[in-house]
Amino acid sequence: MNASPSENPAPAIPLPAGKRRFGDLGPRIASAVVLMSLALVALWQGGLVFLVVWLGASLAIFYEWESLIGGARRPLRLGLGWLTLIGLALCLWIGHPASGFLLLLFGTALLAAVAEPGKRLWSAGGLPYAGLMLMAVQGLGTGDLCATLVMAWLFVTIWGTDISAYFAGRLIGGPRLWPRVSPGKTWSGMLVGVLCGGIFGTLLLVAASPIPCVSTPGLTPIFLLGLLTAQISQGGDLFESWIKRHFGVKDSGHLIPGHGGFMDRLDGFITASIFIWLVGAARGLPSLAQGVLFWS
Repeated sequence: MNASPSENPAPAIPLPAGKRRFGDLGPRIASAVVLMSLALVALWQGGLVFLVVWLGASLAIFYEWESLIGGARRPLRLGLGWLTLIGLALCLWIGHPASGFLLLLFGTALLAAVAEPGKRLWSAGGLPYAGLMLMAVQGLGTGDLCATLVMAWLFVTIWGTDISAYFAGRLIGGPRLWPRVSPGKTWSGMLVGVLCGGIFGTLLLVAASPIPCVSTPGLTPIFLLGLLTAQISQGGDLFESWIKRHFGVKDSGHLIPGHGGFMDRLDGFITASIFIWLVGAARGLPSLAQGVLFWS
């Protein structure tokens, strides 16, 4: 379970020739187009559609998490977790996030109690992993135009990070980031991805500067926040890779044809959305979205 980086320098990744360099580009594009379109449509529609789409994502994430753990009591754990997530969504819909958080804590404790010995910690971890993402997205993305803009900024920052990291890693190559956990990731991909994520998110807010939510003098802290968000997104990607490495699997699931599962596609978004949710809450402004966007 202990997966620490090697003490020796990580070997550099050579630049592959021909089609092998982008051999998985087709499935990546297909899955990205579908998921991005679904996310944007849900954001545009808002309301119940937005909540249901992200509830579906959280249910899929928890399903894949429990599938990784396995065990004879998996159906029981899965049922309890799904009921908890649905109850959490209902609490969020009626405007009682505190009650939803308490329900999430209760469900987590219950899962730990019913899980097999040796699986309790892992089983308990999946529910907050999926549930806190749902709370973060619903808290950030519902309300006025500011909320929509925050979610759009979060999407652009994370998508920009992932896309830039993918191409930079394959075009530049170089030393591996954490070869024991994610052999394909490079330092060049991570650094370029983080920088581009911060830039793309800031450019979106520059374009949206006529909207009262955005304070132009505050774009410098927004850029720095974007860099940190992009880095946390990359950390979430590595965390999910470490989980898969622990259980000896390549993909978290097969719910997305040709390219793994929802955890594989949303790993960075999960950690980044929770981080931004906490930032918005910590600033104490009238809304979470204002806590992210209003800087002086």
